[in-house]
Amino acid sequence: MSILDARGITKSYRIASRKIIVLDDVSLSVTEREFLVIRGESGSGKSTLLTILSGLDRPDAGRVLIKNRDITDLDEDQLAPFRNKTFGFVFQSFHLIPSLTVLENVMFPAELCGDQRGREKAEKLLSRVGLSGRSDSLPRQLSGGERQRCAICRALVNNPAILFADEPTGNLDSVNGRAVLDLLLEFHVECRTTMILVTHSQEIAQRADRVVTLRDGRLAADNGHV
Repeated sequence: MSILDARGITKSYRIASRKIIVLDDVSLSVTEREFLVIRGESGSGKSTLLTILSGLDRPDAGRVLIKNRDITDLDEDQLAPFRNKTFGFVFQSFHLIPSLTVLENVMFPAELCGDQRGREKAEKLLSRVGLSGRSDSLPRQLSGGERQRCAICRALVNNPAILFADEPTGNLDSVNGRAVLDLLLEFHVECRTTMILVTHSQEIAQRADRVVTLRDGRLAADNGHV
């Protein structure tokens, strides 16, 4: 069963008088519980596609449907709570709130939903990834691997239907990168979460259920395996 449908996604930007087409009529369906990798060279449009699929940006043309609900034209007041409840996000640069502790960062999406069990859920997740002893630390006091584990906990605290990850191992060394990937895959299976991940990594792509490749803003390949 499809959980996400993107239809005819087109996106361009203007630099002075020049029009740059980033995505050109991209259509894509993702099934529930699938682990989908989006690959492509730098500038192929893969990160832009991820931001549009996740409602962080809007296409110039085309539609994005989540569980048959069209989110394309929702205003920000409608879209923000929908994103928070339905999606989890893991970014290359972590995007933790620097003034909040590790525990507060993880709790934050749950607090936005008014979840009274947010603290309990956050503490369980932090314990699961070995960060219980760092709950009161600030992000700047963590290593890169610890920051990304914290970001994964934050992404999962609302038990999202879809987890979006943009180069989640890109700022990590190979050892921490593998540990983070293992953690993502563990949660993907255990929580039955659909995962859509952008990466350059062949190693990550080999572990996906399906790989799609973008080239010059167009869908160049869609394979069940690498």
